[in-house]
Amino acid sequence: MYLSTVSRPAAEEPDPAPPRRRLALVSGNVVALGTVSLITDVSAEMVAAVLPLYLVLGLHLSPVAFGVLDGVHTGATALLRVVGGFAADRFRRRKLIAGIGYTLSAVAKLGLLLAGRSVPAIGAVIAVDRIGKGVRSAPRDALITLSTPPEALGRAFGVHRAMDSVGAFLGPLAAFAVLLVVGQSYDAVFVTSFCIAALAVVVLVLFVREQPPGQATDGKAADGEAADRPEDPKVSVREAFALLRGGPARRLVLAAAMLGLATVGDGFVYLLLQRREDLGLRWFPLLAVGTSLAYLLLAAPLGVLADRIGRLPVVIGGYTALGATYLLLAGPVDGWPLIALTLALYGAFYAATDGVLIALAGPVLPARLRTTGIALVQTGQALAYLVSSVLFGLAWQAWGPENAIRAAAVAVAGVLVGTLLLLASPSRLITRKVPR
Repeated sequence: MYLSTVSRPAAEEPDPAPPRRRLALVSGNVVALGTVSLITDVSAEMVAAVLPLYLVLGLHLSPVAFGVLDGVHTGATALLRVVGGFAADRFRRRKLIAGIGYTLSAVAKLGLLLAGRSVPAIGAVIAVDRIGKGVRSAPRDALITLSTPPEALGRAFGVHRAMDSVGAFLGPLAAFAVLLVVGQSYDAVFVTSFCIAALAVVVLVLFVREQPPGQATDGKAADGEAADRPEDPKVSVREAFALLRGGPARRLVLAAAMLGLATVGDGFVYLLLQRREDLGLRWFPLLAVGTSLAYLLLAAPLGVLADRIGRLPVVIGGYTALGATYLLLAGPVDGWPLIALTLALYGAFYAATDGVLIALAGPVLPARLRTTGIALVQTGQALAYLVSSVLFGLAWQAWGPENAIRAAAVAVAGVLVGTLLLLASPSRLITRKVPR
């Protein structure tokens, strides 16, 4: 069984929804989760927008040290994604586990105040923040899949990621505004970020519902199987590990890990732009705004496109945009055209891959193990990202930034070939459309 066959629901299952129902965008649970993500991303991107400057220019970290911390920021706590996903499936408390994750990330913003200029302490606080993200991501995405019929997963994740990107768009602007008001006071950014993150936790508690497996918006199990009833036995560790013995899930995890190896991280991309164009430090947070704007505009349309033409082609297109981004950073183009093209392509990369890859995974995974399976995919990406960040920092220091980013572009081309070999047969390279 090739994973290209799961980019749309089985053709033999008719769609019972009337045409008017199809016009509905997404369920209320998806909107509530999108609101939580929007508010959380305002908080997170406020910190992310100033962190590279704080670490590299404020604390004078080397590229290797920054690469290690950047890897910790995304990948060092990756295994906790699996722990969080398994706990959410075993105890059937996806909302609770997600809430714990959001709370940890909020508290970590205050931890940055206490860390001061200590690099080990900053690394520890970043790890706590990433523990929170790792714990919450899979339960949140599982709630989306369990609140959405399979033929609309691309659209649901597109809408969710679009709302998320609104927060990513507003976060750097908020950081920029705080710095304008109080000067170069990073503490003020961290305090403001904590207050916003705490609001997201309140919204989660009040408005997000624990969506039982099998009660998706179409009234039946999202993947066509029986619902996970309260009297069913709890998910076991052996059952969770069995996912990796199955062909489709194993192929997805391997592909996600390969794709993670090709991603060097936002901080490096923005530092390269700042270095090439000699941008003033005050303008640095606005680079993330440009990426987020492209993400915001493209996330929902690309999600709908993925439902129509297949999710794998959209993911491949996204990583092609990433490779083009890297080539631009080492190419002859400069000035505002370089900045605009780089940020637009980088935003397109995120819009085409972030939620679409999980939408691709959803129909492969059984409902009672949905969160665990999603966590395995995310963990594969995050662990590979940790390795990629460290290797890119070493390459930057040894070869220089231009040669390092050229090597990253070559890596993107290599992993795209490997991904196609894993996830698509030659006869089904362009996956089938969702029936209308």
